[in-house]
Amino acid sequence: MRFKSLLFAFLSLFATSSVMAQLNLKDLTSGKYRAKDIEGVNPLPDGESYARVEDGKRIVRCSFKDGKEQETLFDVDAVRGRVRIDKIDNYIISPKGDNILLETEHEQIYRRSGKGKWYIYNIKNKTLAPLSEGGAQEQPLWSPDGYMVAFVREGNIFLVKLLFNNSESQITKDGEMNNVINGKPDWVYEEEFVFARAFCFNADASMICWIRFDESEVPLYSFPLYKGMNSERKEYLTYPGRFEYKYPMAGETNSRVSVHSFDIKSRVTRKLQLPVEADGYVPRILSTSHPEKIVCLTQNRHQDQLSVYVCNPRSTECRLILTDEVKPYINEMTYSGIRVVNDGFIYQSEKSGTAQLYHCSINGGASRALTSGDQPIVEFYGYDAKTGNTYYSAKDGSPLREAVFVSDSKGKAKKLSQKEGTNKAVFSANYKYFLNKWSNIDTPPVFTLCDGGSGKEFKVLEDNAALVGKLSSQRLGKKEFFSFTTSEGVTLNGWMVKPADFSASKRYPVVMFQYSGPGVQQVVDSWSAGNMGGCLYEEYLAQEGFLCVCVDGRGTGGRGAQFEKQTYQHLGLLEAKDQVETALWLGQQPYVDKSRIGIWGWSYGGYCTLMSMSEGRPVFAAGVAVAPVTCYRYYDTIYTERFMRTPKENPDGYGDNPISRASKLSGRLLICQGTADDNVHYRNVAEYVEALVQADKDFYQIDFTNRNHGISGGNTRNFLFRQITNWFKQM
Repeated sequence: MRFKSLLFAFLSLFATSSVMAQLNLKDLTSGKYRAKDIEGVNPLPDGESYARVEDGKRIVRCSFKDGKEQETLFDVDAVRGRVRIDKIDNYIISPKGDNILLETEHEQIYRRSGKGKWYIYNIKNKTLAPLSEGGAQEQPLWSPDGYMVAFVREGNIFLVKLLFNNSESQITKDGEMNNVINGKPDWVYEEEFVFARAFCFNADASMICWIRFDESEVPLYSFPLYKGMNSERKEYLTYPGRFEYKYPMAGETNSRVSVHSFDIKSRVTRKLQLPVEADGYVPRILSTSHPEKIVCLTQNRHQDQLSVYVCNPRSTECRLILTDEVKPYINEMTYSGIRVVNDGFIYQSEKSGTAQLYHCSINGGASRALTSGDQPIVEFYGYDAKTGNTYYSAKDGSPLREAVFVSDSKGKAKKLSQKEGTNKAVFSANYKYFLNKWSNIDTPPVFTLCDGGSGKEFKVLEDNAALVGKLSSQRLGKKEFFSFTTSEGVTLNGWMVKPADFSASKRYPVVMFQYSGPGVQQVVDSWSAGNMGGCLYEEYLAQEGFLCVCVDGRGTGGRGAQFEKQTYQHLGLLEAKDQVETALWLGQQPYVDKSRIGIWGWSYGGYCTLMSMSEGRPVFAAGVAVAPVTCYRYYDTIYTERFMRTPKENPDGYGDNPISRASKLSGRLLICQGTADDNVHYRNVAEYVEALVQADKDFYQIDFTNRNHGISGGNTRNFLFRQITNWFKQM
């Protein structure tokens, strides 16, 4: 009897400890708790189905109504002939749906660009052929008739004709590394105008049009590469190597851009008469449904004026049809959200004070508002020319939440998504259906198929039940949203993660996480909140005895242009004040140990961490700055000048930075930086730590060999987050 009692007690203890398990940092950084996604979803022209990738080996056609597989479009094991591939990295279905471009051996170049080996797959014959034998290809594009594919290689545009036995011809010949790029953006355009392809076909596939980037006058930037490990660069065993590329820093020379066309039949190249200021930008080139019309966007260097031209690729004539002027700057989402429709185009503008959608005729004239109100548009999904309906997501009564909407031809909006939190959509070609991705801060993404008219859910495709099951056995704390008012009368939103055994009678150390950059939000009712999904790193810290807090200060998104743009010409000033105010407010709470408040962030969040720790009010016991900008003179033209103008125009704004504030630094500081960061260069840290040395300020620094801005690969993330955790444990 005694044995049975002991056994029962042991099993009960085991069950309790199993239910109350602790998160493991290595499990978190390895992706064990990563939510499942539905990858590679592409609506098909019939409006009833979509294609998606299964296990990286198959492409299947699925019904938008019930999600059932209708047909296998591609299977690596069913290919006929000698040409084979092992897996799919990317795919593009032809306009007629009879061929598929398949990518393997993808190699990342920068954030949005990459190159790989592309193949043409004939669905009917199940045969595979290389797109080109001349080397890796970038950004392939089907012609509208599906008979040709254009792509970029080493700065030049090439054309493959399927009807002529996949014959390949070279369209441009002046492309050269660090000199001229045709058809793809240079580094700064790709990073800050958010695109990776800079060419298009015209409507009847008789011409190719592209943006040419002459970066010969852009200053060269270089950084060393070492042998390293995981992945190892054996060629640098004895001497280190070097990576060189063109990177225009604030106030310096940008690429000179021009737009060109190529007549495929006559092989005549022309330069379009597009009016571009000497230091202006061409952030997009778009095809239309008219063979003699393409759309080109231009912008002045101050980025407060957008001009839209309709250009004839044959005559080269360009006609201005729209000018949108928004002070003090135009949000970059304007470019990624623009969409050409049959009779014109849809674009996003903040001219009303919040981001809304407008329609402009291809013939010019006054633009017409498609949406209205005080809730900013987040993403534009499409416009149905037959009904006049506009489909989009927008903030849903709160900066924290996002819903899917349809607005009719009279501007009356209807919410389609069913649940409160954050909703994203992929619509069918005819807008009859949509795939909805919903989550909130407590719930991993749930993917459902829905009716495009009512929003009614047809089928749950993925609910991440397996992840929910894993997390149910963990000793997770409680996540709460809150708001407070600063001493300057500004109301700020935040979230807080409390330990599972939280007691209001105890005093807890606090770790504050933030990004704080212009237009970006961290305080959202979404599984994307915090680090590692669902604030799971913050949950890990809560298990270690911390309160975790995130607050969106002035300049962040979701609250309209006025709130977002008040940091103009003084990046970091108000953001740092608001993080300090957050720490002061937290210190007034009876459950907070105000002597042990830390702050950390990555990239802009690292910049704001340093600005906050040297704001003048010594409220932070410790901080961690990962890959931080330390002076915006060292950052790129497009991003920096959008918010700061040039150093010559705004010396005071540029002059206030972590380097100039080094003598005011308070609290223990850890700096982490990748030595091969192409975005925020190692130079930022090098110059800053020299200022700390001369100011006689102690700090600790960790460098990551050959790592870029993401600081990942092998055991890197596990090591990084362990150092961050241990740093705060010591405060």
